[in-house]
Amino acid sequence: MSRTIVFDSPFLLGFEHTRARIERAAKAAAEAYPPYNVEDCGEGRLRITLAVAGFKPDQLHVNVEDRQLVIAGARKDDGGKDEDAYLHRGIAARGFLRTFVLADGMVVEGATLEHGLLHIDLARPEPETVVKRIPIRTVG
Repeated sequence: MSRTIVFDSPFLLGFEHTRARIERAAKAAAEAYPPYNVEDCGEGRLRITLAVAGFKPDQLHVNVEDRQLVIAGARKDDGGKDEDAYLHRGIAARGFLRTFVLADGMVVEGATLEHGLLHIDLARPEPETVVKRIPIRTVG
């Protein structure tokens, strides 16, 4: 992946983490499976919905690692079904790894599997206003 030109400026120091996040997001955007939606639910809330037909809850994993939401699915065998038994197989049976880069302050509230759709609810709570009084020292 080519580097983002704006971050190569000698006047922007200490932004390596921002560049790394942008590069991770660009890499994740190139993935096409499984299909997903991102909904704005208002009041700083988001919902990510992934189409995971055929996956059981124990075959799905949702983790947050280093400000990155990682959703993985690993299909086990079909319970002894022979591959030759299918006349047409249109439902994907492969595993997947889907990632989303989270902004600072985003939290995952929960995940729900419903009718072949995995819903992941996120929120950005309002930050508390912090006022810090700085004491003034006198010299001499």
